Amino acid sequence: MAFASFDKQRAAAPVAEINMVPLIDVMLVLLVIFIVTAPLLTHAVKLDLPTVSSIPNPAVPIKVEFAINAQGERFWNGEPVSRAEAALRFAAEGQKPSQPEIHLKADQAVAYRVVAETLADTATAKLSKVGFVTQPESR
Repeated sequence: MAFASFDKQRAAAPVAEINMVPLIDVMLVLLVIFIVTAPLLTHAVKLDLPTVSSIPNPAVPIKVEFAINAQGERFWNGEPVSRAEAALRFAAEGQKPSQPEIHLKADQAVAYRVVAETLADTATAKLSKVGFVTQPESR
């Protein structure tokens, strides 16, 4: 592996040999890095952690079934109530830290005014979880 030559024709030709010195240097540097970092990866701290049961406590959402029949009568969880009494109950539920879900079931023959009054009462009580319960169309 001669780099210097007095032959002009041979000196102009490219060198077809791989220079191994830089590759060996890189390999040795990587070897030193792995030797230094390997003990750090196996170091562990012993801890006595507490044990707990893995049974989750499912949060049961509170819901209120509010129904309005075709005659405009209101029902709170199946119990008949007036509009004023329903508004008071909505206000009491709105003051709780966890607001209930209001499931509103209205007969299709009821006047929209009655449904709108109920929605206004829930909005006044600052209840935001109001949903309409419907039946799918039969085919």
